[in-house]
Amino acid sequence: QIEPAAATEDDLPLLVKASAGGGGRGMRIVRSLADLPGEVELASNEAASAFGDPTVFCEPFLENGRHVEVQVVGDTHGNVLVLGERDCSLQRRHQKVVEEAPAPNLTDAVRTELHDGARLAAQAIGYVGAGTVEFMVSGDRVSFLEMNTRLQVEHPVTEAVFGLDLVEAQIRVAEGGTVPQAPTNPRGHAVEVRLYAEDPAADYQPQSGTLDLFEIPADLEFDQFATYGTRLDSGFVSGSEVGTHYDAMLAKVIVWGPDRTSAFRRLAGVLERSRIHGLVTNRDLLVAILREPE
Repeated sequence: QIEPAAATEDDLPLLVKASAGGGGRGMRIVRSLADLPGEVELASNEAASAFGDPTVFCEPFLENGRHVEVQVVGDTHGNVLVLGERDCSLQRRHQKVVEEAPAPNLTDAVRTELHDGARLAAQAIGYVGAGTVEFMVSGDRVSFLEMNTRLQVEHPVTEAVFGLDLVEAQIRVAEGGTVPQAPTNPRGHAVEVRLYAEDPAADYQPQSGTLDLFEIPADLEFDQFATYGTRLDSGFVSGSEVGTHYDAMLAKVIVWGPDRTSAFRRLAGVLERSRIHGLVTNRDLLVAILREPE
């Protein structure tokens, strides 16, 4: 963390963000020292309004950073299980949209630093339960972002490549048990997308109304697959009403494949074959992302 009053030109650009997190609220990028006092005040006011806490952090802003996070599970016996990493860099408005495991194109040194850093963070606080230690990665530079002390939306991709049920593991350690046995290395590749009732062409405006038809061809629902397959986690079916009082996410669609290319290809095909009528969704955008070579 950088004290605003002690910041220098060498620290720029800076990221000023709410200590409470919150997907972009209370977050500002500062490229000029002259702008820093005003941006800190604005971010602090936004944080107080959104979270009831005006505290903000100032830290280096990584221009081309990747969002890479490490899944951990800790128990009351001092054990910390590290279950690889996920890349969650494809986002809109600082909210994750596409997540995959393992994170592609990391050097062995960076991957080791991520895993060791996550284990150290969990051990330092005697963490019990499932949690995620999040980092920004830019080249070989690894910067701690935050720790989410809960299961996250994207946990199924880790379940898919390690063959574990993280919900079961969380209950197990809460009851005083030990962390489960797990493979040392992930198996194959998994990718998840968040299917939203929103219109990407209208600045991602949330949609509400009746889902006249909602059929996604999946092999499993809320369960693990032992081999190549598609999993659907959703609280909506054909005829469901999508309201305005909750997040606009309709479903998580998760695919496991023996490699990254096959997983992305299969997920794009599943989404394309899905029948979704009654509301505008981001389905076409997700298919385009999954098929984008770059």
